[in-house]
Amino acid sequence: MDIRKITDTYAVSPQIALEDVAALREAGFTTIIDNRPDNEIPPHLHTDAMRAAVEAEGLCFVANPIIPGQLTNEMLDVQRAAIDEAEGPVFAYCASGNRSSILWALVHAGQMPVDDLVGLPAQHGYDLNHLRPTLERMA
Repeated sequence: MDIRKITDTYAVSPQIALEDVAALREAGFTTIIDNRPDNEIPPHLHTDAMRAAVEAEGLCFVANPIIPGQLTNEMLDVQRAAIDEAEGPVFAYCASGNRSSILWALVHAGQMPVDDLVGLPAQHGYDLNHLRPTLERMA
């Protein structure tokens, strides 16, 4: 597992395994967001299996699968609510962490400088420069 801390309260990573969940709890995360659709991954990592593993560790699980190029306002609302309602740090995963980083930036548009929304994920290899005009409009 490769935890990439975007802020003190939000981290992303590529796909996690069921056995990673206990380590996420031990690292202090309280909410796990799954941004990966089931059709991209093997059945043992599907939403229901991940939800069971996360909830067995006493953590909150949120399924918000994002298909590249098909992001909706409702998906942003789900991500925003999961972040806002979390009782501690949030961990989100997808195939590479990029979708989870994009969602974080879009949810925080207008709350943080655009340079931070692009720059913080860039420290972990996520190039969100293509979102700069959208983030500026949303601010």
